[in-house]
Amino acid sequence: MEMKTLTAGLSVSAQILAADMQAIKDAGFRGIICNRPDGEGADQPTFDEIAKAAKKHGIEAVYQPITPGKVSDDDADAFDKALTELPGPVLAYCRTGTRSTTLWSLGQADKRTLADILAATKAAGYDMGGVVRRIVNGGKTPTDTGDAQYDIVIVGAGAGGIAAAASLKSRRENLEIAIIDPADIHYYQPGWTMVGGGIFDAQDTARTMGSLIPKGVHWIKSAVAAFEPANNAVILDGCRVVKYDRLIVCPGIKLDWHKIDGLVDTLGQNGVTSNYRYDLAPYTWELVENMKSGRAIFTQPPMPIKCAGAPQKAMYLSGDAWHRRGVLQNIDIQFNNAGGVLFGVKDYVPALMDYVKKYDATLNFFHTLVAVDGPAKKAWFDVAKPDTPVERVEMDFDMMHVCPPQTAPDFIRVSPLADAAGWVDVDQSTLRHKTFDNIWSLGDVMNAPNAKTAAAARIQAPIVAENIMADINGGSPVAQYNGYGSCPLTVERGKIVLAEFGYGGTMLPSFPKALLDGTKPTRAAWFLKEKMLPPVYWKGMLKGREWMAKPEKITVS
Repeated sequence: MEMKTLTAGLSVSAQILAADMQAIKDAGFRGIICNRPDGEGADQPTFDEIAKAAKKHGIEAVYQPITPGKVSDDDADAFDKALTELPGPVLAYCRTGTRSTTLWSLGQADKRTLADILAATKAAGYDMGGVVRRIVNGGKTPTDTGDAQYDIVIVGAGAGGIAAAASLKSRRENLEIAIIDPADIHYYQPGWTMVGGGIFDAQDTARTMGSLIPKGVHWIKSAVAAFEPANNAVILDGCRVVKYDRLIVCPGIKLDWHKIDGLVDTLGQNGVTSNYRYDLAPYTWELVENMKSGRAIFTQPPMPIKCAGAPQKAMYLSGDAWHRRGVLQNIDIQFNNAGGVLFGVKDYVPALMDYVKKYDATLNFFHTLVAVDGPAKKAWFDVAKPDTPVERVEMDFDMMHVCPPQTAPDFIRVSPLADAAGWVDVDQSTLRHKTFDNIWSLGDVMNAPNAKTAAAARIQAPIVAENIMADINGGSPVAQYNGYGSCPLTVERGKIVLAEFGYGGTMLPSFPKALLDGTKPTRAAWFLKEKMLPPVYWKGMLKGREWMAKPEKITVS
């Protein structure tokens, strides 16, 4: 007998025996719910036998038999009531534990988020995909699915989603496409580093979502609750169902601010800031402008994160501002990186190290931020050097720029689309899902081993569009992704190290070396970042104009 924990107050298991009761008591259980009807199996003890053994051990038992596949709304209510009335913790059982888990899931529908319910059941080894619609509907059986149907449904109206929709429309105008996203505002996130460096205004990085959805594309302003890939369906909050012939999944990445103790309480005050948020990037520049002396810490969490260079871009632009104002010698710059290298592609490191030395920054590798006390101006880091016990260290600060830990969104991590780590599981070349062949993914949420940058999404969108059109026409994938990503490293105001690379750290420069050597800081790269890339984003990428993003054809050897 294996007891699987759903919550501190409830565990579930397969069929138990009277002989198991001592072990159940020793595990601390004080209540039992039997969800298996008597006589369901020849080797099954009756509930009376279980109840007698339970009573002998001081455990209360309740009989709530459920026929397989027939968990009613009333059954879920009765289970929830029994769970409340029994002394806890409680062990519920049936033949495998699935019925008990289903009852709990439905009973929790108005108490917990769908993601929390699915995460708990998945961790215990139970798939609740079959009752997702009921959970989303408050635990009750939906009476009207109200299905809408589209040729292509796109989850997420960020850079990848809008670019993919525009690229598809440019290939076949009559495609019925819907984009699902609840947001009112779309942000040019690559610009936030420049906002934090005092170069861009924050409002210039924002547009209304309605102004950017491509003409003829339906905008469903809602959040996604779950996926039913077997039914070609996306379940929205409120249990509305949207069906598709083909699906593109690109909702971006989740910034997990709560993972660092005390961080949420102090963001935007006490000298704690982050360029990873629209409303905080201006505060970064305010802090930099006003700082004359003290310690400035810049943090980088474990990978994967979007724009892996952004944490150090903030450091370089801040160091440059202090250098120009003549106060750099009074400022102690500390770069605390959870990883073991400054930048993952070694060809760019020498140029970056020149600036680390220029700004006299201290590099602290294997340092992961775990807690912050804003009013006390203290931060704690777990230092996990190879072959060394983890050590927690305390550091004072006057300013701290935080890059938060990042994960796939909750509704992705608990979905059938995710790999073991929670990312959408795709073929890294075609960007098609490995299990469901009418699903594609791009952008930060998928598991191809590329850098998570807007530049990557710019290349990926036409590839997904090409491969979907090939699929619609009855063919095999025709375009392949080489892992391209770009990170314009703003090492000082007016100069950038333009890192461009693909899978395995392969250099993939867009320009001849004589024109722009990406391994060195250049004014040409700064001009590209400041003047060229924003219009390329707004007027090119989001409009389906694939400037410098022509899909690479699959070569057959």
